[in-house]
Amino acid sequence: MTEAARAPAHDTIIQESWSRCRDYGLTHQSTPHFDPPAPGELSALLESRQALVQTTHQEVLPYYGTILANSNCLIMLADEQGRLLQSWGDQRFIEPRQAAGFVAGASWLERYTGTNAIGTALSCGQAVHIQHDEHFLKANRFMTGSASPIFDEQRRMIAVLDVSSDSYLPPAHTLGMVKMMSQSVENRLILKLFADQYHLLSFNTSLDNLDSPWAGLVVFDERGHVVSANRRADNLLGQSLTYGTIEQLFDVPLQQLLNQPDGQPFSLRTSGHFRFHARVRRPARPAPIQARDFRPQAPTPVPEEPPLRALSLGDARMDKAIRLAERLLEKDIPILVQGETGAGKEVFVKALHHASSRASQPFIAVNCAAIPAELVESELFGYEKGAFTGASQKGHIGLIRKAHKGTLFLDEIGDMPLRVQARLLRVLQERCVQPLGSSELHPVDVRLISATNRPLRQDVDSGQFRADLYYRISGLNLELPPLRERSDKQALFQRLWEQHREPRQWAGLSREVVELFERHPWPGNLRQLSSVLRVALVMADEQPIRAEHLPDDFFLDLPTDAPAQAPAEIDASDLASQYQACGGNISYLARHLGLSRNTLYKRLREQGVRP
Repeated sequence: MTEAARAPAHDTIIQESWSRCRDYGLTHQSTPHFDPPAPGELSALLESRQALVQTTHQEVLPYYGTILANSNCLIMLADEQGRLLQSWGDQRFIEPRQAAGFVAGASWLERYTGTNAIGTALSCGQAVHIQHDEHFLKANRFMTGSASPIFDEQRRMIAVLDVSSDSYLPPAHTLGMVKMMSQSVENRLILKLFADQYHLLSFNTSLDNLDSPWAGLVVFDERGHVVSANRRADNLLGQSLTYGTIEQLFDVPLQQLLNQPDGQPFSLRTSGHFRFHARVRRPARPAPIQARDFRPQAPTPVPEEPPLRALSLGDARMDKAIRLAERLLEKDIPILVQGETGAGKEVFVKALHHASSRASQPFIAVNCAAIPAELVESELFGYEKGAFTGASQKGHIGLIRKAHKGTLFLDEIGDMPLRVQARLLRVLQERCVQPLGSSELHPVDVRLISATNRPLRQDVDSGQFRADLYYRISGLNLELPPLRERSDKQALFQRLWEQHREPRQWAGLSREVVELFERHPWPGNLRQLSSVLRVALVMADEQPIRAEHLPDDFFLDLPTDAPAQAPAEIDASDLASQYQACGGNISYLARHLGLSRNTLYKRLREQGVRP
């Protein structure tokens, strides 16, 4: 998010970065240490990132040549450890004493070089713009830059793209450009990985932008299972596409989608009645044709949103939220749902929508944190044709008008830029939308429900959120409890197991796994629980889910009793005593034995130990 869009949020990023720098023992007068790797390590680093560098250089940068041609700026690509992989452009502005920081292998982590675009983007996980005097080290204040993280198909941060210069770079423009470039790299990596074997669906609000970096991209197989998606697809649909099926996302039978002419645009509607332009590309190397069973098959049940009352499983705080929400279902009173990330806010809001008289009307979910700040206004309020450079010649109706007669769900509303908050307040007061570049007002009738994981009252006090908008959206405040505090956890474990299992999987959860689930703090809440169960069901197949079927990162947050004294020698022949000596710490014992956790679990069982 740019400083121009939301100065307090940007200031917070800088303040937190400077605080980290002090913790690292740096001062403003410290000399940058770029921690160069050994020659052998550098060769291995560059070889392992060769595909990423080539994709950026050959398939993305040619479309952004004007950046290099019209300014004395430098584009840099660094890996997830902040090590510079490659740079392109003008290096004449680099001060000689800083030249070591602009060669391959140089590290731009904050602990070595203080606050800077690359290192700070890695630390906060989002795009940042660092002005001259915002660098913690005075030695780096000769330059300014913008950097944006690059994520792979599994949403893991794998690199950072940076644009730097010694002259002024306008924050909003440069941030928007570097975000678009990083999104282009992400899209290209997804295409390279999946285009040969899977179907690719690209979609956008405008027909002219189907090939732009801001088009949604969904990868799916012949059965309609979503294999991967870019972050823009999440933004357009207002939900995470990590799992699920194509028919759950779009209101179209799978076979009809598969029969679309290859590469030809068509109109597509989401399950929430949101219309897009779309295009399907078939696999470059399709799988061999399999014989088809033409015998009549039982119809596949269509997944439905859980009814509101189905969310009540015995937790007093959830039951109270449901009762209060039910009383306001048909009232023109906005609702603000608060809760930690992954606590089920969107599922709750969808249940409210389907329980109301607006159930047959559009449900439009907008993730305010996911849409780039530069695009929020045009996405929400729409625009007239030719309203700005790059605007579609057909214009854009905007998400608020698409929700007319239905429900508008503004998720993560606390991350909405201040200037957009002002326009939204006017829409809520006047019940009219004025698109960008237009003088015409369009009446809208929407039921507004907002959600946040931020302390909005504190944001109001600090000036990060408008007080008048806060009181407009918070007619009724509902707080969903985190999973670790819910009293109906066992019912939730059973419910989500039922939801994700295959019909042939009846064995359920073992007692040891239920106990582990009860002890777990679940920092990712219901979203994390769903992910863990999906992995465990695949690993367990038709067996009961046991500890060895759980993903490794599940155990990282699990509280364990640290051993009073580590054993001097560990003998794998007597695991029972070693298990007791380690205080039951599976991670510790597996690490010292050089075994995987799954293998250790199996061997403990063979010796009669049930961890």
